[in-house]
Amino acid sequence: MKSPLLSLPGAVAAEGVDEGVAAHYGDLFREQRALADGSGFVDLSHRGVVTVTGEDRLAWLHLLLTQHVSGLPVGEAAEALILSAHGHIEHALYLVDDGTTVWAHVEPGTQEALIAYLESMKFFYRVEVADRTADTAVVHLPAGSIAEVPDGVVVRETAYGRDLFLPRADLESYAEKAGPPVGLLALEALRVEQHRPRLGFETDHRTIPHELGWIGSAVHLQKGCYRGQETVARVQNLGKPPRRLVFLHLDGSEVRLPVHGDEVRLADEGADGRRIGFVTTSARHHELGPIALALVKRNVPVDARLTAGDTAAAQEVVVEP
Repeated sequence: MKSPLLSLPGAVAAEGVDEGVAAHYGDLFREQRALADGSGFVDLSHRGVVTVTGEDRLAWLHLLLTQHVSGLPVGEAAEALILSAHGHIEHALYLVDDGTTVWAHVEPGTQEALIAYLESMKFFYRVEVADRTADTAVVHLPAGSIAEVPDGVVVRETAYGRDLFLPRADLESYAEKAGPPVGLLALEALRVEQHRPRLGFETDHRTIPHELGWIGSAVHLQKGCYRGQETVARVQNLGKPPRRLVFLHLDGSEVRLPVHGDEVRLADEGADGRRIGFVTTSARHHELGPIALALVKRNVPVDARLTAGDTAAAQEVVVEP
């Protein structure tokens, strides 16, 4: 779904899964500094929006999600996952309840599969699931923003800012008064700096929550049964995750950033060394320079020098080995 804000001056379209919104508006570092200072807004209207209504909505979702949501207070944001029977991450939901409806935004293009799963699990519960992507656009305001929120708009507020579930028809008019537009690359650079994983970037078909540090923020360890809980409990109580998320400081002399999927190797073993992981997301940060997140084998020494693609990298621990 192509955003009308791509017609704004300087807009350069994003590619891949984020196609449909602006990657940047001509000045990546200025846009990052604006977000860091609490100004501007990010068009996330390409993300899927799913709602759940009905009096059983929270109790029902509590049975399906990794997060404790049965008593979720009105207006309190939550982050939750849906796992496979083997504990692998299938969906990530960023949700809030407004008193009558649970609103969730999800990765672009994943809403149909999510809704199909939710519909298959309704049974006798009094709930209705709807795809609201066509009529609702997500807009992100950074922490500290003083931008006005229109009356009636559902807001999901976290330490990182506010996500607005805005009527899609109002997107252009809201953009005119919300401050300078900021592209998705700026938001991604701050996400990497904050070590926050993203479905489809930091995950593959076998990723489990412990590998990414999603325990606590998206997985509640004291709640009841849900699909995949056995894997979570077993790793928590008896074992260690096979991989761990790391933050990389990249050699700034390289012109090319490593891209998603580039191999991570031990620098001491040279170009023919063992593959010990892969780059998940890379970015150019306005203060830190080139940075990245990567998923590596758990037993890689925390002080080992690495190469990400062809770029030298120093690691910083995100998930303890």
